[in-house]
Amino acid sequence: MNLERLRTPFFLIALVAMALVVAVELGEHLIVGGFDAGTALTGQAAAAGLDVPAGGQVERPAGLGVPYLALVDAAALFTVALMAAGLVVPQRLQGRLQAIVTLVFAILLLLAAAGLLVLAIAKLILMVTLLLAFPFGTIAYLIGFGFFPRGTAVVILSLLMFLKFVFAGALAAAQQRFLQNKGLVALVLTSLLCTVVVSLLHGVVPGVLVSITDAVAGIVCAIAGIVWAIVLLVGAVVGIVTAARATADAARTAAVPAIAA
Repeated sequence: MNLERLRTPFFLIALVAMALVVAVELGEHLIVGGFDAGTALTGQAAAAGLDVPAGGQVERPAGLGVPYLALVDAAALFTVALMAAGLVVPQRLQGRLQAIVTLVFAILLLLAAAGLLVLAIAKLILMVTLLLAFPFGTIAYLIGFGFFPRGTAVVILSLLMFLKFVFAGALAAAQQRFLQNKGLVALVLTSLLCTVVVSLLHGVVPGVLVSITDAVAGIVCAIAGIVWAIVLLVGAVVGIVTAARATADAARTAAVPAIAA
């Protein structure tokens, strides 16, 4: 990436915006989960014609959709961070290390996304099984997953969407050539689309079922993370092979004059 004529302040704004996005996504469970939901649970159980015994404390379940967005946004943050490295790291050194660093990151992202995908599928199966096992399974579902703080999630998703628009706008303002990078544009669009999907799945069903659709959103984001991890992995392997061939060709070219001498 040619960093000439790069408007550094806008680029740094984009980098900070995406870092905030990932931080909010990873810290979402501290905002959404772990709070008392006993009153809301009693009301929802009564609406469903079920009697939930009083007493004890019921906690709001932490969602999967918002934290799983980090699987895609981490790839965007990593990509921009590599570009930022070009501002301080010598170009020759950056070219040698970029493919190796990308390979390591892609493998870690792929493993994380695959593991979280399995977790989301298992949670979805558990919730659907409990919900359909009327009446005791349904009561257990309501106790464990029946209340999802959709309002809080909407606020968080709105903040994330705003930060992502700031990221995209600042990146375009930093250098218009970023818009010609099809991979980067596709990654940003994937991030925005996943955010919209999570928001839609939170709002398309009654409140008592949002935990189920939230798990579906997590599955969608995990699959998107796997796809981008594979894209980065393939690109890293190609880069390493290309760099190795270039090094070998340079070594042979340097060896020819020495033999002739």
